[in-house]
Amino acid sequence: MEPQYSPYDFDVHADPYPYYARLREQAPVYRNEVDDFWALSRYADIQAVLRDSERFSSVNGLRLEPAFWGPQAEQFFSFFAMDAPKHTRMRGLVASAFTHRRVRELEPRLREMARELIRPLVERGSFDMMTEFAAVYPTDVISELVGVPESDREMVRKLGMEIMYSDSESTELRPEAVQAIGTLIGYYSGLIAERGRDRREDLLSGLLDATIDGARLTPEEIVGVLILLVGAGVETTMLNLGQAWQLGWRYPQQRRAALDGRIAEWVNETLRFEPAGQTQLRTATEPVELHGVTIPKGARVMLLLASGDRDPDVFTNPDIFDLDRDTGASLAFGSGRHHCLGKNLGLLEMRIALTEFAATISDYDIDPNGIERIHAHNNRGFAHLPTTVTAR
Repeated sequence: MEPQYSPYDFDVHADPYPYYARLREQAPVYRNEVDDFWALSRYADIQAVLRDSERFSSVNGLRLEPAFWGPQAEQFFSFFAMDAPKHTRMRGLVASAFTHRRVRELEPRLREMARELIRPLVERGSFDMMTEFAAVYPTDVISELVGVPESDREMVRKLGMEIMYSDSESTELRPEAVQAIGTLIGYYSGLIAERGRDRREDLLSGLLDATIDGARLTPEEIVGVLILLVGAGVETTMLNLGQAWQLGWRYPQQRRAALDGRIAEWVNETLRFEPAGQTQLRTATEPVELHGVTIPKGARVMLLLASGDRDPDVFTNPDIFDLDRDTGASLAFGSGRHHCLGKNLGLLEMRIALTEFAATISDYDIDPNGIERIHAHNNRGFAHLPTTVTAR
């Protein structure tokens, strides 16, 4: 009997990895008729598709929902939903503003922001890791990077939460999320106009000034980049922080090593073992035969990145969470021309946040009765992680 897999199945949300293992073994090219996609689960196949933008296009976007999938995907995913040469131009312009130097120069401020958030939580002794830190910190980091005034950051944070969080009844985009996206588009459009008159030392000013061979980003394109940052720069980091926190709790020996200083290894193995971003989508531009199966032209192809990072052909004992592991082959940040541009910032945020927690606590516990997962077809993580800490 062929294995069954749907990214909308709440049993899959609870633990997708047994499903992935069956797909890798029995149906490496899996057809889901109901949700209309083909799924690839083996590391080598996923990596090959990520690097083959000629036969596997990104123009229809990254997500299955009708609101996001199709020609309109570019509005939500900016250059993530483009192919060359348009993608080359957009990514180049954004990269010229989103430099390693700009990220490095933010580090002292990001550390200060983390400490300001962590101090009262540790003093209180108990808090919800997700709603009181993991959702707040990345949102404030992106606001700091972009140049959102401090007086507006609470509003931006609330709008981001509306977009990011799913309720437990539906995996579809909620009307409140659609409204929040519209409000953010209006807000960022106003901020762009303001920055057009008054440049600052921030990413928004950098995007306005970015130029390659005389080409510049339009205000509409800049808005698209800023909306993209809500998902790629906020939601992903938020969920990955929660994943690291919960894994540390689940594996006490690894937690001890992590809190004693192995922060980088904690982050890297989390991103391989339990990445927030579980899947990506591509569109086949021509018929492609793989493992004796023909994927037709125009098909939606779902790349199960998290399955690839549990592939035993690449990682020894992949279902063991091990800080001693070499994670260099991980697909957590993609591969090929769409390799994550914000990788350095995302890693820096996680390392700073967990380092600052480790400096102030000697241990922590999570109430298993209060753990609540999000429900999304493409992301994995938590809505609530009620935590108690022991201060150093």
